[in-house]
Amino acid sequence: MIRRHLIPNAAAKPHQYLKPSLFSTSPPEITPPFIHKCKTISQVKLIHGKLISLGIITLNRTSHLISTYISLGCSSSSVSLLRRFPPSDAGVYHWNSLIRFYGENGRFSESLSLFRLMHSLSWTPDNYTFPFVFKACGEISSVRYGASAHALSRVTGFNSNVFVGNALVAMYTRCGCLGDARKVFDEMSVIGVWDVVSWNSIIESYAKLGKPKMAVEMLRRMTNEFEFRPDDITLVNVIPPCASLGAHSLGKQLHGFAIRSEIIENMFVGNCLVDMYAKCGMMDEANTVFSNMRLKDVVSWNVMVAGYSEFGRFDDVVRLFEKMQEEKIKMDVVTWSAAISGYAQRGLGYEALGVFRQMLSSGVKPNEVTLISVLSGCASVGALMHGKEIHCYAIKHPIDLCRNVHGDDNMVINQLIDMYAKCKEVDTARAMFDSVSPVDRDVVTWTVMIGGYSQHGDANKALKLFSEMFEQTRPNAFTISCALVACASLAALRIGKQIHAYALRNQKNAVPLFVSNCLVDMYAKCGDIGKGRLVFDSMTERNEVTWTSLMTGYGMHGYGEEALEIFAEMWKMGFNLDGVTLLVVLYACSHSGMIDEGMEYFNRMETDFGVSPGPEHYACMVDLLGRAGQLDAALRLIEEMPMEPPPVVWVALLSCCRIHGKFELGEYAAKKITELASNNDGSYTLLSNIYASTGRWKDVARVRSLMRHKGVKKRPGCSWVEGIKGTTTFFVGDKTHPRANEIYQVLSDHMQRIKDIGYVPEKDFALHDVDDEEKGDLLLDHSEKLALAYGILTTSRGAAIRITKNLRVCGDCHTTFTYISRIIDHDIILRDSSRFHHFKNGMCSCKGYW
Repeated sequence: MIRRHLIPNAAAKPHQYLKPSLFSTSPPEITPPFIHKCKTISQVKLIHGKLISLGIITLNRTSHLISTYISLGCSSSSVSLLRRFPPSDAGVYHWNSLIRFYGENGRFSESLSLFRLMHSLSWTPDNYTFPFVFKACGEISSVRYGASAHALSRVTGFNSNVFVGNALVAMYTRCGCLGDARKVFDEMSVIGVWDVVSWNSIIESYAKLGKPKMAVEMLRRMTNEFEFRPDDITLVNVIPPCASLGAHSLGKQLHGFAIRSEIIENMFVGNCLVDMYAKCGMMDEANTVFSNMRLKDVVSWNVMVAGYSEFGRFDDVVRLFEKMQEEKIKMDVVTWSAAISGYAQRGLGYEALGVFRQMLSSGVKPNEVTLISVLSGCASVGALMHGKEIHCYAIKHPIDLCRNVHGDDNMVINQLIDMYAKCKEVDTARAMFDSVSPVDRDVVTWTVMIGGYSQHGDANKALKLFSEMFEQTRPNAFTISCALVACASLAALRIGKQIHAYALRNQKNAVPLFVSNCLVDMYAKCGDIGKGRLVFDSMTERNEVTWTSLMTGYGMHGYGEEALEIFAEMWKMGFNLDGVTLLVVLYACSHSGMIDEGMEYFNRMETDFGVSPGPEHYACMVDLLGRAGQLDAALRLIEEMPMEPPPVVWVALLSCCRIHGKFELGEYAAKKITELASNNDGSYTLLSNIYASTGRWKDVARVRSLMRHKGVKKRPGCSWVEGIKGTTTFFVGDKTHPRANEIYQVLSDHMQRIKDIGYVPEKDFALHDVDDEEKGDLLLDHSEKLALAYGILTTSRGAAIRITKNLRVCGDCHTTFTYISRIIDHDIILRDSSRFHHFKNGMCSCKGYW
């Protein structure tokens, strides 16, 4: 029965290693080949038991039993036999095999326990034992055990063995003890026991422990002083330090050596060279090495993908990703994450989501970096529902929202805050922000929330949060830029100046370019274009955004000639002139009444600048012609458009019809807007105002009824004025301010004074069906007038009064401000939704063209 169990079909054919008398009463012949023929642990144990029962278990047979147990993974039985095995060279081999077995299976602590047991049983390790032991110590970073084993190797005389020395250097490196690794290496050099592996080990030590210069220096000594010839491992160890140092010249020399010595065929060397060139910004050279590699693995592709992604070449990232799919290369999480990031950075958020779905379908589990990339894609296209799904995925799966794979805090939760803010769910973003303890918020957490408020929420809250941030941490350049955007939105010049001063005091080097660009924009939008120009002139570096920001500022202030001078200089210096730049040029012409210049630049867009006019350019030209009263020309231009005119073009025409009282053409424009299913409240309001200005009150009621039916809500007009302690906001007829009685009294007094010098209320702008006296009272309640009265009441003598309105200033208020500027000692700077108006001594900078 036993024989049948050991040897299937034994009855049919006796096993070649067994004699028929094996299990008879006569002594069996159990040879070593027979023992090693066992395929399972149970078979070995049967043989083991038979040897014991027959009393024929010899040292030789025991040795082979141990080897077989080890080969089959039965370490406990091997250890039991070794405990009774007398110390010998053959026995040490088995101890080494067991220690190695545990190490290869990741059981490093057990490997060291076995070594201690070996030593306690008076066995003497040999030169093969120590390398396995040192490797285990390095893997668990146990300097204490490593140092003990090191001492034992010295006592037993193996410190002069090159294998032991090399293993010691590697062990101390893995434990982070660079000094000890170098001491061992120097001792080996003194006694002359070293080889290429020794040099590779010490070079690897310096490379892995953040000493790239010393790694390169050790390579120089290895080749020049001691004339060792580098091998493929040497190159794999020293090329990464060249990358971190940006030493592409040395990298090229190593590349040449690899080609001459044919080491270039080694895939790992090729990967290192690709990585080195990529990190040195030499992507074309990296691509050459990559293309010439005969063997590639997923790391090869990942290095290229990461390199292209690092330098913003996202088209190449996507191209490589698609090629990997074509060649059916199995991709890991690094590849998928880089591809998702590539699509997201190009603004192709839905494509990024598609790749993310493919990744999940392929069975690859996303990590924190993947989630950050796909959330960025959701943010770029406003895909709120998809972003929420990713958020749920992160919660359901064991992904720490407050830590990423690199150990950086808050990476995922910061991206979630950014995603919700960019999808205009600012309250949800704030809830995420508040869920992070103040002491755990990093500068990025604060920055994304401040940026969310600045661009998609409440600029006042952005500045309030910016002030609170100083209690926990210092802002960085990105935070400062977000705060400046908020100042620009509110026209909060005083706070903007304070932030400018902070940036100058606290930036270790020069103010970054993007911060300077924000400063130019902030000063321009806060009404101080002169300061914006000073910042521009002081900049040592400028890009397209710098020039365009200043040009936009000049356009907003009605300085068309200055804007065109900036454009001419920008063109002369060879900067890229794209559709945005030319839109700013047309905008500046439109707000300065420069019809001929605007038409000239519009007609030259394709021929001279290679830019095809888009809908926004046509809208600007319609506005340019319409403001000048050339409504027929504006309509012809719309009819000649090569594409279907979008709502923005018809809104521009409708606005001009309001200015010039052309209600029939205005009705036609409004009809076109309605046909395009646009629910822009401004277009309905403009049409209603056209009807109201001509007394067609039934049509006014019809438009307002239509707005209610379609759920279109008119934005309430509001104005805010900058004061010493911040900004104060007023709505139409606002009497909620604590000093409301004083405000209305100041306004009444000044209105009477300007009436005495010729002001006549323009009652056409009182858009209600009431008598003339009530219309005069309604005009008095306009928010910009209340803001002006408050400014007069609270602003120190001679200081400018800065007012911002969320809508276009009405004609009567414009006339009122012009008159009041003659009788007060303040300049009045008014910014409405269209442009700036500087009132001084009875004149406005717009010269009546607005």
